[in-house]
Amino acid sequence: MNPLVTGRIHSIESFGTLDGPGIRYVLFMQGCPLRCLYCHNPDARSLEAGKTMTVGEVLADILTYRHFIARGGVTLSGGEPLLQPVFACELLDGCRAQRLHTALDTSGAIPLSESRPALDRADLILLDIKAIDDDLCAALTGASNRNALATLDYCEASGKAVWLRHVLVPGYTLDEARLNRLADHLLRFTCIRKTELLPFHKMGEYKWEALKSPYALKETPVPTDEEMRRARSIFKSRGLL
Repeated sequence: MNPLVTGRIHSIESFGTLDGPGIRYVLFMQGCPLRCLYCHNPDARSLEAGKTMTVGEVLADILTYRHFIARGGVTLSGGEPLLQPVFACELLDGCRAQRLHTALDTSGAIPLSESRPALDRADLILLDIKAIDDDLCAALTGASNRNALATLDYCEASGKAVWLRHVLVPGYTLDEARLNRLADHLLRFTCIRKTELLPFHKMGEYKWEALKSPYALKETPVPTDEEMRRARSIFKSRGLL
């Protein structure tokens, strides 16, 4: 581990319970190549914003919470943590040396030629599949889904544990035909240890307003309980939930 390597940090959550098993230290890293219509952290997009910290500084802060995260661990999130692969690798090495469980929360948008070293170092990958249809993924995020699907293939080949996430957006991904196609695609993957279908929400809408950026989903409703139930039943019928 090189403690002097620097990274751009958006924010830190010292008592996270949603981004991996147990109580976790969640490091939200700055910068993202995607432009998701439903992004709840649009202020994390720019790689030029945020705070500069060294690996040594972040690891020292992590260790002050060691007692609380002993049965959880550390999650690198964002933004997109794999947009800063050298920093991610060095921090993952530092956590491993301290015997801390690590997770990478990623969209899989970064090509494997750049992301593979960090993927190999993490204990768990939290992979967000934006859409099973490439054209829909491009409409939702501004990019293809090819790298994300290749990342899932790589995790399967390497035996890397994956928690798979998929956001249900009315008018986009909250569609029974698309959900059936995604569920069928996932059936062959033994690396997937958990699947999470997450409802679209508007908790980050105020950030778009603060940035004076148009929020394309302003009129899009959040999924109803019944819509979420039907969506989850598709995955449950295949043993994916």
